[in-house]
Amino acid sequence: MISRRSLLVTGGAGIGLAVAWAAWPRRYAVDLAPQKGETALGAWLKIAESGRITIAVPQAEHGQGVYTTLPQILADELGADWRTIGVEAALPNPIYANPLAATMLFGGGLTHVPEPIQREHWVRSALLLTGGSTSVRMFEAALRDAGAAARVLLAKAAAARWDVDWEQCETSEGMVVNAGRRLRFGELAAEAAGYDLPAELPLRIGDEGRLTGQSVPRLDAPAKVDGSANFTADVRLPDMVFASIAQGPAGGESRLVQVEKAAADRVSGVMAVIENDRWVAAIANNSWAAIQGVAALRPRFETRGRLADSAAVTRALDNAFAAEGDRLAAVGDIAEVLRGDVARAEYSIGIGAHAALETPTATAWWHADRLELWIPTQAPGLARAAAARAVGLPESAVTVHPMLIGGSFGQALDHDAVAQAAVIALTVRRPVQLTWSRREAILHDRFGAPAKARMAARLSADGRILGWQAQIATPATGAALAQRLLSADPLTRVATALPRRADAYAMSGALPPYRLPAMAIDHHRADIALPVGHLRGGADRANAFFTECFIDELAHRAGAEPMSFRIGMLGHDPRLARCLTTAASLGGWDGGRAGSGQGLACHAMAGSMIAVLAEAQYDAAGRPSVSRIVAAVDCGRAINPDIVRQQVEGGIVFAIALVAGRAPAFTAGLTDARTLGDLQLPRLSDTPEITVELIPSAADPGGVSDLGVPAVAPAIANALASATGNRPRHLPFGLP
Repeated sequence: MISRRSLLVTGGAGIGLAVAWAAWPRRYAVDLAPQKGETALGAWLKIAESGRITIAVPQAEHGQGVYTTLPQILADELGADWRTIGVEAALPNPIYANPLAATMLFGGGLTHVPEPIQREHWVRSALLLTGGSTSVRMFEAALRDAGAAARVLLAKAAAARWDVDWEQCETSEGMVVNAGRRLRFGELAAEAAGYDLPAELPLRIGDEGRLTGQSVPRLDAPAKVDGSANFTADVRLPDMVFASIAQGPAGGESRLVQVEKAAADRVSGVMAVIENDRWVAAIANNSWAAIQGVAALRPRFETRGRLADSAAVTRALDNAFAAEGDRLAAVGDIAEVLRGDVARAEYSIGIGAHAALETPTATAWWHADRLELWIPTQAPGLARAAAARAVGLPESAVTVHPMLIGGSFGQALDHDAVAQAAVIALTVRRPVQLTWSRREAILHDRFGAPAKARMAARLSADGRILGWQAQIATPATGAALAQRLLSADPLTRVATALPRRADAYAMSGALPPYRLPAMAIDHHRADIALPVGHLRGGADRANAFFTECFIDELAHRAGAEPMSFRIGMLGHDPRLARCLTTAASLGGWDGGRAGSGQGLACHAMAGSMIAVLAEAQYDAAGRPSVSRIVAAVDCGRAINPDIVRQQVEGGIVFAIALVAGRAPAFTAGLTDARTLGDLQLPRLSDTPEITVELIPSAADPGGVSDLGVPAVAPAIANALASATGNRPRHLPFGLP
């Protein structure tokens, strides 16, 4: 329940929010738009006479397997035959909102607003959002209820035909069964829709015939393997043209001042040049001509304000420590504890590029006074709003078709390309497909935030940690996301006017999982010229690196074996302790002795736990070489174990890219990275042997899409320290 005090915490704004909350309706109708021969049973599924079951999925599929795991939950509770399941993207509706993801991504900018009010606001805003490893955690209960409701309705329809009590009917493999009799779901759906539901929905019990826990085939895999899966670049419309774009330097506010239009006109296939204050685009009858046309334009920009500069970013992180930090958490009197012999260390992490295979893209068509968009987006409602603002249309005049996404890793939360495509389509009055070049995608990325940490701790005579202090300088990513993506949202406008606190997003994972008698964790906001955004792993990729590297250093300082040192502080968290012992056992942990090249790290996030053992050395060229990764994972009940392993393995490879690759360097607003090759991403030959062990658990499902990322870098750093005695303290790792 929401207390009166929590509603008044934001003063007058809080009272206004409370009144508005009470006035809002709580029931929402949903039209699944059933076709001929289909019947909708509730808001989540429809059943065809043929027996095919279509499930609405309100999350974007960008490789994480959500088009399989979410339908699997409903199909399991329904008792469906997996071979009959299909999916379609859910339409914007409060029923499909994801307030858990919104709170995780934007909560850092709304720290004064009580979380229950945030969640209710995102529901009423119908904010469809994918991010933060929240899909299963957010929608498992709703999908189980939907499956149970449909099962009851189908059972009632069958029971009426057989003249039996519906509670005596069961479902299995797409049929309602009773005493040897069977009826297919498709035969019963139309009748089932006319029955009422009981006051309480009976959920299935027992393990027999359950889909949960099975590695059923991914629904999106066949189309991706045979090439029939449609991404935005595959969209083809009558009379369609192609566009390529050039924008100003990164940072500041750029204004287009000059282009060589005549040179672009001489490129075969170029049909038009569209100039905007912020960008210029070449329109052509094929994509290659559009790319060549932009190159021929040789645009010149005038920029006001700070240009992105790597040296300036480093100075900004250092300068952030000069101001008092915002306290995230505190236990005891840390100033009193940190007296005498104190261990100190500094760590840092550079910006993280998304480097997804699919660069920002959008296909737009202006016709019949409406704008139609085919786009890769993790937030279709926000994309629609961005396009509507760009061309001065009401949102009701914009239709969004969410497409499969080619990676993203968080990049598809931003919608610059969507707004640009809308402007171009309205100008040329023809369908247009805009695709950013790799150079533009890197130059104008919303990077994973850089960070620097000053760590301090005091050990007792017997090696116990008496006090722990973490001062972390990093941009306020949560506030930046809220201000950029939710600028028109009234709750965001109110919250940004209130006194600031530690940014919840930026400090995610900074609270150690260990039991410590005294502790203080502060966020020092860094103001940098580069825009920051959500990157796979979130801020945990930096904060876990700081924590687990420093823990390792303290273990060696105390003369303790690193795993036992950690276990001694995890008595309150047996799940994470078990992950540590499992990874150590499977990996053949030898204590991290000098020269071993072994390192350990662990982390908890999104309701899941992971421990990683890494084996690494420096190669002849002085670059880190990782030979083996062993991960032990407790993610609660695994809906689809294979997908969990895929996501953890993918996160591990992503983390290795952050460790052994290189971050883009900026000088005067321009970057030295223009291709994927410039980022030195790991190749197949660089990929270590990876083992992922899933620990059986009865806990509620946790998130896994980000889980593989945070613990890898510190495990590798600890392995390199044991291999050479030289500890790398900056990501990505350079020469030893």
